Amino acid sequence: MRALFERLLSELKSGKNCVLVTLIDGSGSTPRGAGAQMLVGDTGRLAGTIGGGAVEKLSEELALSLLQKKQSALRTFTLRPEDVGMVCGGAVTAHFQFVDASWTAIANEALAYITRHIPAMLTLYENGSVPTLTAGTGAFCRENGAVTLPLEVGERAIIFGAGHVAQSLCPLLASVGFYPVVFDNRPELATKELFPTAEAVICGEFSRIADCLSITAEDYLVVMTNAHANDMEVEDQLLRGEFAYLGVIGSKRKTLAVNEQLRSRGITDEQLQ
Repeated sequence: MRALFERLLSELKSGKNCVLVTLIDGSGSTPRGAGAQMLVGDTGRLAGTIGGGAVEKLSEELALSLLQKKQSALRTFTLRPEDVGMVCGGAVTAHFQFVDASWTAIANEALAYITRHIPAMLTLYENGSVPTLTAGTGAFCRENGAVTLPLEVGERAIIFGAGHVAQSLCPLLASVGFYPVVFDNRPELATKELFPTAEAVICGEFSRIADCLSITAEDYLVVMTNAHANDMEVEDQLLRGEFAYLGVIGSKRKTLAVNEQLRSRGITDEQLQ
């Protein structure tokens, strides 16, 4: 979503209008669910996707037409296999929001929330009026002529270890909406130059993570340090707190050995699971 709003603002700064397409309802077998978004400019799709295929093609064509008319609209597409040449079929309803300079302030505010990873809810109005933005969390909702959806502010993925695997993993995580943080005890590897897509790069002691970093229940944790002993030190600390996900690189043999040592430190089988 960050890329979408960055492109939207870029278009507005260039004096160009665009259309924001948002899926708001669907049934049957459809490529993406409610909340998926795509930005369309005078050259076609600019950012985002609502699933590709026939749905996206039809939506892009309608968006280009609405862009010329400077109009917003609500449309339902019924996709039958015999019509679109696909095995799957279904129906989707999409909200087409004409976007002009009046969007500049709200788009800047939305981008600020996304950049700072602060949860917020975006409300789009089916009559095409300028949207509203409120801080906080919530679920996708459509009622009273409005569609409210959460901004995808991204989730933090903390990579412990800055070796070659981490250097390849970091940009992949960033490309799918995470904001990566890299933690390593080697100053020559814990650098922004090696991790340009990282939100932050921290050089600290693996045995004292809390000195540099606070882990939350929403964090995704990936352990791939340069030594089994370091992995164990990191796991020992992480397993005693809350997190959304914890994964460790290693063979079955390494897993058994490290887990046995963690048990000797008081980590339970339930925690290891």
